[in-house]
Amino acid sequence: MNKKRLLWVDDEIELLRSHVIFLTDKGYEVDTVTNGQDAVEEVKRKNYDLIFLDEMMAGMGGLETLSKIKDINPNIPVVMVTKNEEESLMNDAIGGKITDYLIKPVLPSQILMTCKKILDQKKISGEYVAKDYLQDFASISRMLLENLDFNDWVEIYLKLVNWEMELDAHPEVGLRQTLIDQKKECNQEFSRYIEANYQNWLKKGSTADAPDLTPDILDKYLFDEIRESNGPVFLFVIDCLRYDQWLIMENHLKDYFNFSKNFYCSILPTATPYARNSLFSGLYPSEIEKVFPGFWKGNDDDENSMNKYEKELLQELLNRKRIKLKTDLKFIKIIDPDVGRSFEQNIHSHKKTHFMSVVVNFLDMVAHGRSDSEILQEISPDEPAYRSLTNSWFMHSSLFNTFKVISGMPGAKVFITTDHGSIRAMRAAKVIGDREASTGLRFKFGRNLKVDEKHALFIKNPEEYKLPYRGLSVSYIISKEDFYFIYPTEYHKFQNYYKDTFQHGGISMEEMILPVIKMVPKK
Repeated sequence: MNKKRLLWVDDEIELLRSHVIFLTDKGYEVDTVTNGQDAVEEVKRKNYDLIFLDEMMAGMGGLETLSKIKDINPNIPVVMVTKNEEESLMNDAIGGKITDYLIKPVLPSQILMTCKKILDQKKISGEYVAKDYLQDFASISRMLLENLDFNDWVEIYLKLVNWEMELDAHPEVGLRQTLIDQKKECNQEFSRYIEANYQNWLKKGSTADAPDLTPDILDKYLFDEIRESNGPVFLFVIDCLRYDQWLIMENHLKDYFNFSKNFYCSILPTATPYARNSLFSGLYPSEIEKVFPGFWKGNDDDENSMNKYEKELLQELLNRKRIKLKTDLKFIKIIDPDVGRSFEQNIHSHKKTHFMSVVVNFLDMVAHGRSDSEILQEISPDEPAYRSLTNSWFMHSSLFNTFKVISGMPGAKVFITTDHGSIRAMRAAKVIGDREASTGLRFKFGRNLKVDEKHALFIKNPEEYKLPYRGLSVSYIISKEDFYFIYPTEYHKFQNYYKDTFQHGGISMEEMILPVIKMVPKK
């Protein structure tokens, strides 16, 4: 292993010779110079991993030397060694001009600790990450052997997501495939859990361990807040939002809001025409079809045609719950960047609005668009890159700016949720059906559907699952785990085309375990 090379710049370097010897004994290669000009020349000639730089030197001072070093190599870490305890130096450190600073006199142990913190932190923390994950791996494996309820599954899913984020930061530990395999095993067991329990949850007087389902969410988490609020209440439904993507967004929002989080279970199928209509109406799809037949029409394979009446369904739900708004219900769908920018520019005008609901479609469009775009596939070839794409979008989005504006509104409350998540579809399941069968990759309905039951939940009687009646002999199939449906015709062509795409509609933790976040602006 190559030794780390250090440069120590100090006009009294002879007084620090014992420190240099100490670092050498610890395995570092240390060069020394007594002035800024020589330091600059050394940086031009050699590659250094870390520089210790005295602030007060004769001739070229420490700050001027720092500037010239950064011109040569802006990424090299520099630790300022100084007698100066002024706040401005701390601000320089925080601002990134210097990596750290030490106040003279310095001890050898301080110098060593600084070297380890800057040069070896990733390696050391990676070793602890590996150790901690392997402990959690065993813990999760033991949990899978128990009789789990939905809260247990939330705990498992959150552990897995947190480890995904941790391993994104530490790819060097080499545990990514281990985590992928464990998540696959968990989704297999989760699919069995849903298949065994979901139908019972839908019955009146269902079991005590039934989770909150999509139609329950607004009534449980939002409506009391609307009744009691003295400021504007905003509901943001971010289509296709997964919990890992939320954590990325939360990291940017934490300076502006305090958070409280809950989790619910999406209805089946986990697709926008079903789940989002159910969310806004407080009803199951079969109930929407019966109570509001005019609002349940369109083509299931075209999400836009099936979701034209979300505002009307939400207004009907408010009426049923006898919620009287002080101002008219506001409802907007952000379906492209222009709408988002316009909404951002006008958000100030809603500080007196009692309740506003906003649907954000960007993540859903990315999930769908990645299937057809070679550029998006190149940018996000795997899960870590997909999360990175979410991060890049949100950092520069009008949505982030909108949230920042809302954080300054007196009494404002923001609720964020989603209708479903998405899963990276990796395995094809061959399905047979007639020509009238729907075309979805994660769920289908039609006559004479046939598929291996290991790969899909087969629903012969849609009413038992509170799904719309499609006619005699019409059944539904809903894919499990990471399977996606392909017809036998040109099977291999479409198997390759849709493999490794992000899809929704089926049964998986990523699609079904969904966050409900309450955000209150920090004072």
